[in-house]
Amino acid sequence: MTLMSDSTWHIPDPQTQPEFYADVPTKRLVAWVADTIVVIVICLLILPFTAFTGLFFLPVLFLGVSFVYRVITIARASATWGMRLTAIEFRTAQGTHFDLPMAFMHTLGYSISWAFALLQVGSIVLMLTTPRGQGLSDHVLGTVAVNRRALS
Repeated sequence: MTLMSDSTWHIPDPQTQPEFYADVPTKRLVAWVADTIVVIVICLLILPFTAFTGLFFLPVLFLGVSFVYRVITIARASATWGMRLTAIEFRTAQGTHFDLPMAFMHTLGYSISWAFALLQVGSIVLMLTTPRGQGLSDHVLGTVAVNRRALS
């Protein structure tokens, strides 16, 4: 299902090192909730600076803030603040942290998945059923979320 064969992966094998993937789907859910709360707080802080006209385009403001928040936090530490809270991080197929282009592409994939309910449902099903707990964007980009502490 990925664009890369298993021989090109430089990340832990879920069969021989399952600790890297233990509880990752649950942690991703908790991280998503925490990140959503952070984005809502940022939006609420921005509203007074728009003389509250931001209320008229609040969904657009939320989407924009969410996109920028995710790209910046993932590019800086390969994890959003919510992901850091739950001790998980993204890795490329080569086992490296995300750079800015990869953070942008992953966030774009995430945003597109949210725009189409069927894609998001498919992504959730993939996270719950694949050995590495990868969502749709992860499969397309060849990325994975792993437990951060297990990497030390």
